[in-house]
Amino acid sequence: MSKAQFVALMAMLMAINALSIDIMLPGLQEIGASLGIADENHRQYVITAYLIGMGFAQLFFGPLSDRFGRKLPLLGGLAIYGVCALAIVFVPSFSGLLALRFVQGIGAAATRVISVSIVRDVYGGRQMAEVMSLVMMVFMVVPVIAPSIGQLIMLFAEWHMIFVVIALFAALVATLVILRLPETLAEENRRPFTATSIIGAFRIVLTNRMALFYTLATAFIFGSLFGFINSAQQILVGIYGLGVWFPLVFAGFAGMMAVASFTNSRMVKRYGMRRLSHGALIGFATVSLIWMVASLFGPVPLWLFVLLYGTAMFQFGLIGPNFNAMAMEPLGHVAGTASSVLGFTQTIGGAVLGAAIGQAFDGTVTPLALGFFILSAIGLGFVLIAEKGKLFSPNNPAS
Repeated sequence: MSKAQFVALMAMLMAINALSIDIMLPGLQEIGASLGIADENHRQYVITAYLIGMGFAQLFFGPLSDRFGRKLPLLGGLAIYGVCALAIVFVPSFSGLLALRFVQGIGAAATRVISVSIVRDVYGGRQMAEVMSLVMMVFMVVPVIAPSIGQLIMLFAEWHMIFVVIALFAALVATLVILRLPETLAEENRRPFTATSIIGAFRIVLTNRMALFYTLATAFIFGSLFGFINSAQQILVGIYGLGVWFPLVFAGFAGMMAVASFTNSRMVKRYGMRRLSHGALIGFATVSLIWMVASLFGPVPLWLFVLLYGTAMFQFGLIGPNFNAMAMEPLGHVAGTASSVLGFTQTIGGAVLGAAIGQAFDGTVTPLALGFFILSAIGLGFVLIAEKGKLFSPNNPAS
């Protein structure tokens, strides 16, 4: 595969998760109404159930891919994901939908863990950060277009058709994996699938200061993003009355992250992961503080909300790929298990924190702004622990 083809396929694998969340945002209200859920905050569980399933299953798919290679577990996960999407079309109750979304998340975990493992198999250091940035840039196209696709589907069909589209996308990606993706884990680098081996690999990950605390920092920053995703429809439609323009504004925010990821891919080789991501994290916390203070003085006008949140999302696009690359860098010898531990922590931690922010929605943007500031401040604390109190300085020329 060429580098462009490789990046595109890895982005499609990671985009499955963004598609599974963002395409249904315009349909949450109809899903709730169709299945008898009156509380708007409870409709957010459609997203949370998926994220929790995906988070826990990553602990399984990482060691599995270290033992059997990347392709077979990846295809198994895609099969689970696609079958559950089709099953949801016929689900009769909200509890049944949540159960299937949980299992669908389990299948999707393979795409999250194994795509990162494959990138680490092929690249390292700043090259990995560059490739992850390009993957994230393409991946961010999905949040740009997914709500619009969901809105378009809702104009011509019921919410069930959204899950048919999701299943078809999974089938397309699985076909490309079968036909185009080579196995990237050599036989001699595979680890035995035993309890002792798995526990040993987990110990390697959890006792590495750099990997552990960059993972925790990423989880808290992801928590703020999930908090917005959970309450995006309530904020943009309920507070600001955007109606059918909701997907367009949501796309603009995702576009900011895509631009940031592309910027990171162009600059990371010259300036390094730490200078870019540490500066972005400080900027993220500063913008969140301004947003929080502004929200305390009354309703935040739409133009200011868009400016502050859009700026925060640009910073997020510089944080995500670099933090992931720095967490994975010292763990190439256990890439699958490392990716699973990192992914589990980031997804479950982010999902729980995001759910807490979403459930705190009170008709204003204050809970979201407060959540952004608190989580970014804690994330900065984790980075300081990882770097022994010293920001911006690379540990080696490749970082």
